[in-house]
Amino acid sequence: MSTRTAERFTRFADFYPFYLAEHSNPTCRRLHFIGSLLVLSILAYALITQQWLWLLAIPLAGYGFAWVGHFIFEKNRPATFQYPLYSFLGDWVMLKDMLTGKIRF
Repeated sequence: MSTRTAERFTRFADFYPFYLAEHSNPTCRRLHFIGSLLVLSILAYALITQQWLWLLAIPLAGYGFAWVGHFIFEKNRPATFQYPLYSFLGDWVMLKDMLTGKIRF
């Protein structure tokens, strides 16, 4: 069930708690974690090998894992649709928070 409200966020600091609430399912968070690490891996591989066609796989890796998490496990609509920039930032802040142990996944 979604915790989405009619509120319109104008600051990332206000958005991030909402973003985390939309990612309360541990499997959804794990899928975001995997997708984000894949994005970084693909980017690094493309840069190192200069095989730029690999960059086309980045949206599939990032959004593919995240959207499976939302539609199948979280059963909500990804925040990307309503807040694309804040959601993009939220993905990376959440990854950092997971890597540093601030968020369990």
